[in-house]
Amino acid sequence: METTLRGVGVSHGVAIGEVRHMGTAVLEPPARQITADEAAREQGRARQAVSAVAADLIARGQLAGGEAQHVLEAQAMIAEDPELMADVDRRIAVGSTAERGVYDAFAAYRDLLAGAGEYMAGRVADLDDVRNRIVARLLGVPMPGVPDSDEPYVLIARDLAPADTALLDPALVLGFVTEEGGPTSHSAILARALGVPAIVALPGAGEIAEGTMIAVDGSTGDLFVDPSPQKRAELEAAAAERRAALAASSGPGATSDGHKVPLLANVGGPADVPAAVEAGAEGVGLFRTEFLFLDDSKKAPSEEKQIESYRKVLEAFPEGRVVVRVLDAGADKPLDFLTPGDEPNPALGVRGLRSLLDHPDVLRTQLTALAKAAEGLPVHLEVMAPMVADRIDAKAFADACREAGLKAKFGAMVEIPSAALRARSILQEVEFLSLGTNDLAQYAFAADRQVGAVSRLQDPWQPALLDLIAMAADAAKAEGKKSCGVCGEAASDPLLACVLTGLGVTSLSMGAASIPYVRATLAKYTLAQCERAAAAARASDTAEEARKAAQAVLSGE
Repeated sequence: METTLRGVGVSHGVAIGEVRHMGTAVLEPPARQITADEAAREQGRARQAVSAVAADLIARGQLAGGEAQHVLEAQAMIAEDPELMADVDRRIAVGSTAERGVYDAFAAYRDLLAGAGEYMAGRVADLDDVRNRIVARLLGVPMPGVPDSDEPYVLIARDLAPADTALLDPALVLGFVTEEGGPTSHSAILARALGVPAIVALPGAGEIAEGTMIAVDGSTGDLFVDPSPQKRAELEAAAAERRAALAASSGPGATSDGHKVPLLANVGGPADVPAAVEAGAEGVGLFRTEFLFLDDSKKAPSEEKQIESYRKVLEAFPEGRVVVRVLDAGADKPLDFLTPGDEPNPALGVRGLRSLLDHPDVLRTQLTALAKAAEGLPVHLEVMAPMVADRIDAKAFADACREAGLKAKFGAMVEIPSAALRARSILQEVEFLSLGTNDLAQYAFAADRQVGAVSRLQDPWQPALLDLIAMAADAAKAEGKKSCGVCGEAASDPLLACVLTGLGVTSLSMGAASIPYVRATLAKYTLAQCERAAAAARASDTAEEARKAAQAVLSGE
């Protein structure tokens, strides 16, 4: 009998197939005591296993490329963290086996992360995956992961580690469903990059029996168990209609009556550029420069290395707009040379622009490198600061840009509610705003974006979040028609992209895979329809009501 379950749709498309479950978790190793004579050998085993796992993660990242490579390289850094390894050595020295020492050291670090604020708690799933890989290697057992199958299937898991998601074969894995995670988790971001339909935060999904036929709608978040022939036909027809719209859509982003909405790409470095160009991105709306800095947490990359990386991205978009976010370090992206190591809540501490203002030499080098990278290129360079709270922050950043001789537009990210509330004040110092909806929702609702239990508050359809976006967009329009874009994951939702346009947002930036979907959907509606949909969404009380209200307006119901 057909039943319907509802999670959070995070990657567009429809998948219909039989269920396969993720492998079971690694068993906890026994607490066997070793003698003092065995300690050195066990410490060597632990180091070898850690090095092998780190190398495997880096290799997987190189195979996957793009966003996945950045995520997996960050995981490799976790595996080889010096403090963690020192704790492993200490535990082995007092009698633990290599596998037990690793297990217990990671458990202690896990507890620290879980209690260290929103961002750091969001890294617990990544830490667990690294631990499981090391312990499995030490025990000589297969690493739990994506099941082997000769036939295509829909994967169900408690959660998916980046190392598993990055190398999913779309020819076999038709889609996936997780019980945990959120719309901005690593798994969700990588699913969109792969173009695999996906639903996250669906409690009870793991109870669906192996081999059951299900249908996954990654746009709505609906999962249909044992779908009827009629339901399957409806979903397949809807999917075919979406594909046809994608094929017919090309050119710059615009509404059906010609209102231009530039569609830009979010990139982490040169490796992400080909996909953005292929998708027809009109430029880059978010160049995440922190991935360049994460290669070595001990020191900043040289000016020459930065120039080389920046120039590769700038060269890919002649006459286009490239918006570069200066280093966003801290919280879930700690750097030894930059961020404090003893903050009780790093997400609410010295991160983003705050870190850079405390280390003006790092900011100066980056801005100088950007200035040199842009020399002689016809690109429209714009540079923005993360975590701007008020006009004082905005002025400090603009002053630093001018002192570095940077010929570019200076902007501020709106990720803190105060920045949306006081956007007109901030725009006295900078020329544009860019809304980071992931963090803006996180701070507005006090809801960790990696925790499935509070995912409803991370839903970008929340009316309160739409109100904050509207405030920022209105402020930009009032200040001489300055620009206000969205570079958070909200922009990748085609229906929400229409609402954002109706709120007055002037550009949308997203993962490359989402650009065709957003372009095709925007082209179906006029600006007036988008404005009515936005008003209807803001008049609602819940995210689900807002989504339905906007859909009703745009469908003419």
